[in-house]
Amino acid sequence: MAFPLRPDAPELPDFSMLKRLARDQLIYLLEQLPGKKDLFIEADLMSPLDRIANVSILKQHEVDKLYKVENKPALSSNEQLCFLVRPRIKNMRYIANLVNADKLAGRTRKYKVIFSPQKFYACEMVLEEEGIYGDVSCDEWAFSLLPLDVDLLSMELPEFFRDYFLEGDQRWTNTVAQALHLLSTLYGSFPNCYGVGRCARMSYELWRKLEEEEDSETKGRRPEIGHIFLLDRDMDFVTALCSQVVYEGLVDDTFRIKCGSVDFGPEVTSSDKSLKVLLNAEDKVFNEIRNEHFSNVFGFLSQKARNLQAQYDRRRGMDIKQMKNFVSQELKGLKQEHRLLSLHIGACESIMKKKTKQDFQELIKTEHALLEGFNIRESTNYIEEHIDRQVSPIESLRLMCLLSITENGLIPKDYRSLKTQYLQSYGPEHLLTFSNLRRAGLLTEQAPGDTLTAVESKVSKLVTDKAAGKITDAFSSLAKRSNFRAISKKLNLIPRVDGEYDLKVPRDMAYVFSGAYVPLSCRIIEQVLERRSWQGLDEVVRLLNCSEFAFTDMTKEDKTSSESLRLILVVFLGGCTFSEISALRFLGKEKGKRTES
Repeated sequence: MAFPLRPDAPELPDFSMLKRLARDQLIYLLEQLPGKKDLFIEADLMSPLDRIANVSILKQHEVDKLYKVENKPALSSNEQLCFLVRPRIKNMRYIANLVNADKLAGRTRKYKVIFSPQKFYACEMVLEEEGIYGDVSCDEWAFSLLPLDVDLLSMELPEFFRDYFLEGDQRWTNTVAQALHLLSTLYGSFPNCYGVGRCARMSYELWRKLEEEEDSETKGRRPEIGHIFLLDRDMDFVTALCSQVVYEGLVDDTFRIKCGSVDFGPEVTSSDKSLKVLLNAEDKVFNEIRNEHFSNVFGFLSQKARNLQAQYDRRRGMDIKQMKNFVSQELKGLKQEHRLLSLHIGACESIMKKKTKQDFQELIKTEHALLEGFNIRESTNYIEEHIDRQVSPIESLRLMCLLSITENGLIPKDYRSLKTQYLQSYGPEHLLTFSNLRRAGLLTEQAPGDTLTAVESKVSKLVTDKAAGKITDAFSSLAKRSNFRAISKKLNLIPRVDGEYDLKVPRDMAYVFSGAYVPLSCRIIEQVLERRSWQGLDEVVRLLNCSEFAFTDMTKEDKTSSESLRLILVVFLGGCTFSEISALRFLGKEKGKRTES
């Protein structure tokens, strides 16, 4: 993510170029099927497509009708069908059923399959097995990065986390490498590259191979981005599990932000209709409150409403000429601002109602206790009560996972008790959920007599740090452990504050969690930037179980302008939270850098 920090801050790269490139490539692919055609679109590609090429653009290039790829017969009567889909086996079966149905009916049509973001061999094999490979033409829409805001890019790959961190499927690492290659081609190579995690290392190595194959013509370009961080999501699950309390995070939790926009229902719009709203820096009201702690938002909106009313009141006493200028120059902007203000006030009221119903303050208190390692028994009792009251299946799982990671796994008695109660409250079908959470390392059970921490502590006193690191890595291979307490102590993730934390004038990134916790991912970025390497963070990297996967790649800075060195790109592999985005924006302001995510 990136943002203005001070008057002399560097200009941000023009990321809208990525959108134009994606649009031009899609148009080129559609025109390869000349004449009228119907377009079948997979559901999770509809929102990204709307941001890149809306219906009117598609119509200009002879797309007649749009259909959603779903499990029911296609009613298209067009002689040319185009499918825009993810490279998934179920989509290949859908297309094969449609083509084979046409064959049985003796109907001949042209079929084109456009895979996004890339084509996989397994999909072509399915088409061949179904006997239709020769009947369809296949292409790739290599759309890998969508600009959601001036400082925010998204790969829009919702399955990335599950595929890589649960199933161990490495296919998307090539997509990440292609995205990095595109960025370095358009905006210059990255002088300083840091990464931590297995996926980060793989993506980086694939990207470097692509760079080595690149024409030397683009290598001399002056870089516009000075630093890039590649971070695996599994190196910091704790931050993702904590309740969000910045405004944008709460909007996401309550209404779900999809592809940079949100659907506000009648309870927000004060009408009988829902409204789709784009949330970005162009919304001036939203831009001022998006990174604020929720406790500050109502006060800001109230003051904004008073200022707006004062501007409207200026009409009184105006002469005809002044009124004419007011109507032509200011009124439209004021009405737009008034509409946005009403929406965000409505959204705040909805959030308050929902959170009050869920006893949000007690939830936050429990989370803070888990982060600090206090009152673990009381916190466990709260989670049990939360499950028994059936407040929210997701919230209950989230609390259990947070307890597990902060405590290096649940003791067997608690694990069995919580699991049994959860299955009784929400149904036995969640047995698979528990299995998946265990495999991902999110919800684990301590082995009987598990004293890894104690053993590790004794070993480290007897041998050198290097040897201790190797022994600890061996332990890690036997049991996936978070070591959260040790990492928290090393990096001072739990701030010690005398008196009450001032959320109106925050002193550090901990404000995104009410002053109780600094996001681990953001603290690591801060520390690496200060050191310009992982030097001095060896113990932290070891505790993250990433000793083999932390890397630094730096070039000589005399070739790089000081302006570009103040631009930072952070790539979260597996997704990130709006809390982390807000924390990085805060870090950028404090350090006088721009940060992109």
